[in-house]
Amino acid sequence: MKISFPRIAPQFDSESFTLVFPAMVDGTQIECGITAEALEDHFGAHSISETDLLMAFGGHRCAIEEATATLIEATRGAPVVLHSGVFRIYGR
Repeated sequence: MKISFPRIAPQFDSESFTLVFPAMVDGTQIECGITAEALEDHFGAHSISETDLLMAFGGHRCAIEEATATLIEATRGAPVVLHSGVFRIYGR
């Protein structure tokens, strides 16, 4: 399975307090996300404000994309949302 991540800024979903970002899986784009809680707990976001979440994402993008790819492979290409517990299981 070929997984890549376009260098597009994530979008803030204010209803679910999630940053949403694309992944390309075997040439098809899927939508993935990471919760504000995960960004606060594991990547140093100071609050759930969009600015703080984007800063934390930008500073740890590689680790977030690595965890996302692991979950995409585990779900055979399905869109995923990374919650705080994911990083407790897979590490950071």
